[in-house]
Amino acid sequence: MKTNDPEKIWREPLVHTYSIVARDTETGQLGVAVQSHYFAAGSVVTWAEAGVGAVATQSVADPAYGKLGLDLMRAGKAAADTLTGLLASDSLKEIRQVAMVDSRGRVAAHTGSSTIPEAGHIIGDGFSVQANMMLKNSVWPAMAEAYRGANGELVDRLLDSLDAAEAEGGDIRGRQSAAILIVEGQGTGRPWNDTIFDLRVDDAPEPLIEIRRLVSIRRAYIHNRRADAALAASDLDTMEREYAAAERLIGENPEMRYWHAVALLGHGKTDEGIAMLREVAARDRNWVELTLRLPATFLRVDSSVIEQIRKLLK
Repeated sequence: MKTNDPEKIWREPLVHTYSIVARDTETGQLGVAVQSHYFAAGSVVTWAEAGVGAVATQSVADPAYGKLGLDLMRAGKAAADTLTGLLASDSLKEIRQVAMVDSRGRVAAHTGSSTIPEAGHIIGDGFSVQANMMLKNSVWPAMAEAYRGANGELVDRLLDSLDAAEAEGGDIRGRQSAAILIVEGQGTGRPWNDTIFDLRVDDAPEPLIEIRRLVSIRRAYIHNRRADAALAASDLDTMEREYAAAERLIGENPEMRYWHAVALLGHGKTDEGIAMLREVAARDRNWVELTLRLPATFLRVDSSVIEQIRKLLK
């Protein structure tokens, strides 16, 4: 991270932005969320690992703070010690803005003296909000107040904090991209299972509206996964409840309704499954064709049911 090259400032991502890092005290979940007038801010700013911590690196951002920050916290260093050590080796630390939270909820943040005003950060209980190049110096205090007062899951509180920043004036340049990354409080060694939300809006006129839409869709797939688990355990009541939640969240997308129909067919609820499949097919008959192509591991029905499905094409 050390450099004596003043030209380096123009070779690094100029991600002037507002963000929040936090640990949920009840679930242990770790998260980071960001909005910026910068293309694909999430590709630079947001870093998190289950059971380790979360990092936001911005202003004239050095992604090494994300990678090395997680490495050091994984090795047992507290967020404050991690950030102090990384800043000590960075000759451009006065143009950086960085925040970290570790798996124990310890928080550290840094706003360099040469970050573009309005700029600053607030550290709270298990969280930090930070912003630079803002329209007003009230942006990050509004973020902190919103986070403290928000209810619901960690994802909801992070998004409420971003909305508060935007309502207070946000980035002086306007809006372009947003991202949210949330991981489990404890790692399993399988990061693909430990990541709860990993969503990015790289370029949109209203990125915070779009990121909320994507969060809703992601929640639908979480419920769908729970429905699949209930199906495997032959817990049909839970399966029905989880599929219903998924279908409500997914909106016009027929995906959840379709797999619900397949699950019903596989558990002998033929009339209900056929009725649901007919409903899906009314918008696109290809779903019926897909059903006929499913292997027996997916569609556990006898030939009489196959014939009923085939009739939906007529």
